[in-house]
Amino acid sequence: MSVGRPYRVLFLCTGNSARSILAEFILNARAHGRFEAFSAGAQPTGQVNPFVAEILSHQFRADAAKARSKSWREFEGQHFDFIITLCDKARETCPAWPGHPVTAHWGSPDPAAVEGTDERKRHAVLEVATLIATRIGLFTSLRESDLHGMRLGEIGDTLSTS
Repeated sequence: MSVGRPYRVLFLCTGNSARSILAEFILNARAHGRFEAFSAGAQPTGQVNPFVAEILSHQFRADAAKARSKSWREFEGQHFDFIITLCDKARETCPAWPGHPVTAHWGSPDPAAVEGTDERKRHAVLEVATLIATRIGLFTSLRESDLHGMRLGEIGDTLSTS
């Protein structure tokens, strides 16, 4: 990891419609120039969950107007310091990334799988966003020496709140 530039973080999920986009925009909103977050999916849906931008704006003061569902192929060959998967399928199919980034798995429920009323779907997105925001809060509170020396997989296990 280079000193003097933001740590680059890629959040991966299968559809890149909710969880990974939530993580990308929450981290960027809290990064203060220390982190630069991106998101992608193994099989992107091509659309963002309709409640994601609303939750990001109202609950996390994050502007997700430019959020879009995209494939991780868009990032092939790019350097990342951290790769964090948010669903089991992405974890299983995650490709190797150049530069040997630190990897972690922060499994969380898929709000896109929730059926029912809009209120129920909105609540599912909020619950997952809150879980992800908690993990990001712990991650961003790490000192530079922790980020350089600690294995993020251990942090991922610690931040699992199931």
